[in-house]
Amino acid sequence: MVPDPLPPDTRPRPRNPADLFWSFTWLALQGFGGVVAVVQRELVEKKRWMTNEEFLEDWAVAQVMPGPNVVNLSIMIGDRHFGLRGAFAALAGMLSFPLAIALAVALVYAQWATHPAMAGALRGMGAVAAGLIGGMGLKLAAALRTHPLGPVPCAVIAAVAFAAIVWLRVPLYGLLLVVGGAACVLTWRKLAP
Repeated sequence: MVPDPLPPDTRPRPRNPADLFWSFTWLALQGFGGVVAVVQRELVEKKRWMTNEEFLEDWAVAQVMPGPNVVNLSIMIGDRHFGLRGAFAALAGMLSFPLAIALAVALVYAQWATHPAMAGALRGMGAVAAGLIGGMGLKLAAALRTHPLGPVPCAVIAAVAFAAIVWLRVPLYGLLLVVGGAACVLTWRKLAP
């Protein structure tokens, strides 16, 4: 259950760039296979640095920018609170320890890549990651009630995006340009005076 959002001036915020670094390090270390669900839970529900709606807006921008989505999000949040220092602190927190772990795992994987148990373990991890992403999507769907287009048009857009990716195999850049662009235009027209 998400707590009631606080007014922006009384909302908790990171104490300093070091707080950003350690917070994003902790997020990155929890997020094997799909960190976005963990980031939403930590930043919105636990730390309360942002509301669900703010998270959705920032996540949408992070997805459109080049590079890993959660890294983009960490840079945006760090910059919002402490400028360039905050952006670098959040980025370093998101990448430092996971990079060291990834290098260590790559060395181990190189030794065990041909073992059948390794292939089974990776398939199992893929299922868990898909479940995490699906669960986060369901949590964030509640925020669509307050979207300017309303829940039904948002559900239609989501269904079109899902069908385009799953059945039509539309590349992500094409989907972002066409469906994402259409959603932006429709929202802009709805908000225009």
